[in-house]
Amino acid sequence: METESKQKIILVDDDNFLLEMYAKKFINSGYNVLTATSGSDAVNQIMANDDIDVVLCDIIMPEMDGLEFLTKINEENYIPNAIKIVLSNQGQQVEIDRAQELGIGGYIIKALHTPSEVVKKVQEIISNKK
Repeated sequence: METESKQKIILVDDDNFLLEMYAKKFINSGYNVLTATSGSDAVNQIMANDDIDVVLCDIIMPEMDGLEFLTKINEENYIPNAIKIVLSNQGQQVEIDRAQELGIGGYIIKALHTPSEVVKKVQEIISNKK
């Protein structure tokens, strides 16, 4: 009997297989899920959905990478209260530092976590931000 409305998450990754897999995991965990295959696609979706609670984005993407995407949504002040989390296989400290400078709530390295563990880690980050 949960009275709280479902949280809305946008998943941004250029890998369609991973995007679908993560989307299913988050939907099964009770989230409303939007997906985008590029940073620019995600910006367009965010402009149409200003009620997004969580952004989960990859770093390596065509057109606009994840760090450029985070910079853009920060500069434009889109969804300022959303929790921004990087989900990437890029684990170099320089990328983690750059992402942290952009105000992310967490950094998850894909290769180190199963999709179910990713959902749990995202839920922990959300809980810690409340």
